[in-house]
Amino acid sequence: MPFHFIADPTEWNAALATLPTRHVLQAWEWGQFKSRWGWSPRYLLYEESGQTRGTALILRRTVGRFLNILYIPKGPALDYSDAALADRVLGELVRIAKQDRSIFIKIDPDLAASDRSILLDRGWRSSREQIQFRNTVLIDLAPSEDQLLAAMKPKTRYNIRLAQKKGVIIREGTLNDLELLYSMYAETSQRDGFLIRPLDYYRDAWGSFIPPPLHATSSHREERGVGGEAMPLIAEVDGQAVAGLILFHCADRAWYMYGMSRNVHRDLMPNYLLQWQAMQWAKSRGCTVYDLWGAPDELNENDSMWGVYKFKEGLGGKFNEHVGAYDFVISRFWYWVYSVAMPKVLEVMRRRHRSSILQ
Repeated sequence: MPFHFIADPTEWNAALATLPTRHVLQAWEWGQFKSRWGWSPRYLLYEESGQTRGTALILRRTVGRFLNILYIPKGPALDYSDAALADRVLGELVRIAKQDRSIFIKIDPDLAASDRSILLDRGWRSSREQIQFRNTVLIDLAPSEDQLLAAMKPKTRYNIRLAQKKGVIIREGTLNDLELLYSMYAETSQRDGFLIRPLDYYRDAWGSFIPPPLHATSSHREERGVGGEAMPLIAEVDGQAVAGLILFHCADRAWYMYGMSRNVHRDLMPNYLLQWQAMQWAKSRGCTVYDLWGAPDELNENDSMWGVYKFKEGLGGKFNEHVGAYDFVISRFWYWVYSVAMPKVLEVMRRRHRSSILQ
């Protein structure tokens, strides 16, 4: 079989780093983190003639007593411009899903929207359930720092200088800052109206990637692997934390996946200086691409993410449209139950619950 299991984190992350659509959500650490939250990870390496041609971190989750679903977050990683290779890898994944008696298998690789025929022609369908952001905003980090600043909108450069002038200080965070970061994240969610998970979830998600202290045991370091890394950056004013972000890094790419801020000192523009220092940090690690993680489904001023997009565009980012999540259905009946009937039942139950609280 061209696909075989990998049980070594160093080998896995090294193989992933060689592929064109590599993503931190395919890193060894992400699979281990998800294994503690209801998913079973399988690390599958696709080789031909002794050469790595693809990787697929497959997450498996049980639904009911006998059914399961498979999900490959931001993967599989491979060269999609090689149509024959894509045909073989995607075919192997379907075979695995059938062998596993799964309801369906979901993928959401960073594949350009213009290339969606690669999936459609092979029987995949656009998914009702989009797990990750479909589109994103990218910054090319190859230019010099002066060139990166010059590519920003004038207002963005002004706000960076303002934050510096007003005494905003950016420091690197550690594992000891996880509760602080979460408290700011919770404040952000209340202000901006989005739901977040409990502290334990983020402590695990973030902590799985943040390097352990220098005095940690060698076995602890080996368990983490070498591919995924996260760096918290915290903005402070007079020693008080006012904003932060968590920057993920894998191979030559960095992702801004979590941002948080308090309601105080927002007029000092700490988020602008945070992003600039995140770009500098990523560049110092050899990254050539900074993924700002998330953009509107369409470039429309009425989209709820339009303001976020304009902020990212001001940093010099370029809109990138991807295919989003696609499913290959194994069982049509159970797929309908899972994707159509079950969500409707859950929504009725949620409405009844809200009504009972109001009465």
